[in-house]
Amino acid sequence: MIDKATVERIKDAADIVEVVSDYVHLTRRGANFMGLCPFHNEKTPSFSVSPRRNFCYCFSCHKGGSPVNFIMEKEGVSYHDALLHLAKKYGIKVEERELSDDEKRAATEREGLLIAAQRAMQIMEEDLISSQQGRDIGLSYLYGRGITQEAIKKFHLGYAIDRGMHLTPKMQREGFDTDTLRTLGLTGLSQNGNLYDKYHGRVIFPILNSSGKVVGFGGRDLKGGAAKYINSPESVLYRKNQELYGIFQAKAEIVRQNRCYLVEGYIDVISMWQSGLQNVVASSGTALTDGQIAMIHRFTENITLIYDGDAAGIKAALRGIDMLLSHKMQVSVLLLPDGHDPDSFARANSPEMFREYVEKNSSDIIRFKMRVLMRDIGDSPQRKAEVINSVSRSIACIPNDVQRTVYISECSRELRIDEATVARAVEQARIEIVRQNQADRFRRQTEREYPDRMSPKTNSGDSSDSGGTPKSALSTDPDSDTPESPAAALDNNAVGSLARTIESRRQRRDHPMRPLETNIIRYLVRYGYVALNIDNLTPIESEADSANPDDANEILYTVTDMANDEMLEHGLEIATPEYRKVFDILLNHLDEYVEKLDNFKARLDASLAAEREERLRGLPQKVSTMADIEREERRIDEALASRREKEIYDFSRNYSGDFLASHEDGDVRSVATELINDRHVLSAMFSSPGAQEDSPKELAHKINRAVAEWRIELLNLRLRELSTRMAQCQNADAETTGNLQLQIVALMRRRAEIAKECGERIISSR
Repeated sequence: MIDKATVERIKDAADIVEVVSDYVHLTRRGANFMGLCPFHNEKTPSFSVSPRRNFCYCFSCHKGGSPVNFIMEKEGVSYHDALLHLAKKYGIKVEERELSDDEKRAATEREGLLIAAQRAMQIMEEDLISSQQGRDIGLSYLYGRGITQEAIKKFHLGYAIDRGMHLTPKMQREGFDTDTLRTLGLTGLSQNGNLYDKYHGRVIFPILNSSGKVVGFGGRDLKGGAAKYINSPESVLYRKNQELYGIFQAKAEIVRQNRCYLVEGYIDVISMWQSGLQNVVASSGTALTDGQIAMIHRFTENITLIYDGDAAGIKAALRGIDMLLSHKMQVSVLLLPDGHDPDSFARANSPEMFREYVEKNSSDIIRFKMRVLMRDIGDSPQRKAEVINSVSRSIACIPNDVQRTVYISECSRELRIDEATVARAVEQARIEIVRQNQADRFRRQTEREYPDRMSPKTNSGDSSDSGGTPKSALSTDPDSDTPESPAAALDNNAVGSLARTIESRRQRRDHPMRPLETNIIRYLVRYGYVALNIDNLTPIESEADSANPDDANEILYTVTDMANDEMLEHGLEIATPEYRKVFDILLNHLDEYVEKLDNFKARLDASLAAEREERLRGLPQKVSTMADIEREERRIDEALASRREKEIYDFSRNYSGDFLASHEDGDVRSVATELINDRHVLSAMFSSPGAQEDSPKELAHKINRAVAEWRIELLNLRLRELSTRMAQCQNADAETTGNLQLQIVALMRRRAEIAKECGERIISSR
């Protein structure tokens, strides 16, 4: 872990213009820079870079943020790796905290495996090109498959010399121990206890992770052996269900094209890459997993599955549909002509023909599933019911309401069944999926909170291979993770407690207050640490005066403080999980901000005091009388005081947004990036340069108004509830009806009072 001071140094040093300029050609537009967005294709620049805020934002695709966030998005790396990238760029030495003994052992083991894997790849690359056997066998095979020298170099293809002991002793002589080689799967142990090269006589396909590090190998047999391919075993370095072949070579093009093509084999990836479709990856023959989908989702939401047109290809295309849809992926499928796989089709057609075929013949995944399953319906009502249930379950995995509605309508039309029936089937499937997700969360949370009540029996199976709906389907809980051993038995009290917790979270996600919470969180992201007692930020005075601590007002009352006080006074609580997270971070970070503000003021005061002294020193040469000197001195003090106030305001104004936009939590960064920018920015002729966007007085009024709207909407909800009860109680006794009417009148009166507090007539905030 990087220590906090170093993280701050990296953030302070990172200049957004310099960072973005490594990837984008920028043109100055007034105070900002503009360029073509690096995250999607466009012809008109919509990517804005603000040097003042040290922030970037695309008004089309809404990606951007601080320099740290930009590197994370562009390179597809973690928060930690983005910090290391920037530290290297700016020459900042990173000294990470002292690791525990277990962490040191794990880090040492992983680093040793990475070094060994890298060296093994280099040796086998050299053997492919330099050795006679590599050229005669390995290169001949690759050239025969149509693989070019450029692709061989790009994908680091190699060859393992066909001798029982060649790679192993060579690496042992270079200092790599046998345990490391066996962990990587490079060396095997025979039944009689002898070591041997496991990959001997095979063409080698190194597997690189998204950062370009070698984590595993795939070996293609050339002698007709029983195992056509062998792959690296699972280790701390290589987890098959988390890696995709070709992701490092494809990630930049995936981002640029905003689409990923998924195939099954190594050769398929390379052949398509040579054909010009360079945003392609392979699942390496395994069933698609949650981890692999999550990796693709880091770069794009759009995925096209490319498979053979035979029965096996169709079956493969149908596998994992629900899992993909539940990850909010936009999925299409392409079946190649009979007798072709991606490799043979790429070699048989020019790059232009291949791309044209892909564009014309890709089919939406739900439509594809309906067409395939409808082939076998015949006249069987039972079979038709099975198809409807299967398609409904896939539609139920789609998180977006509008998309589900469209698919329900289309399914009804294609299957010639009443739309309401399909809608009920989809809703029932969603209920089942939600229940399953709740059960999974029960088990996960019980593991964390009630470890002593767990059953010793565990289930380590991977749900992604079971053919059913994935655990991640419809999951939007930010605390959701995939357990290794879910508990099988729960305490009744624990179940009840967890059920209430999960139901509470569901209600918060669907809470009608979200639009109003967005309103108040926007002010906090933009102005969270602006002082509302800014009048107490006094001008620079003499050294004797400034040294007197009694003259300084040390009580800092910020926009965040006011919002918190208003919410506590009226019993309000933020319901949206990611907004609550942002609010809590701002509250908890206040002491640290005050310390930063004090340091900033100290540096600013020293700078302004030096400037004041310098300007006063030159006054006798400019003016002659004492009255003129005093008048000029007052003018200088007023100008410096005004500048001090503005610079302190600018520091406070930008601090919360910059801090949140580069936070290590992805939800926090996402909220900050979305709310810190305006969709439309006034041109220079309509904006006042240097003007404060909102004075403290205006901010206080806006916070009051936002809270008032919040309270009014709560009253509106209650009024709608009472009105519904009134409509249902037409035959009720007069006392019941009268009580309801009195409650409605009281609530309407209270609503008017709240609106009056803001000095405006607010009936509904919507």
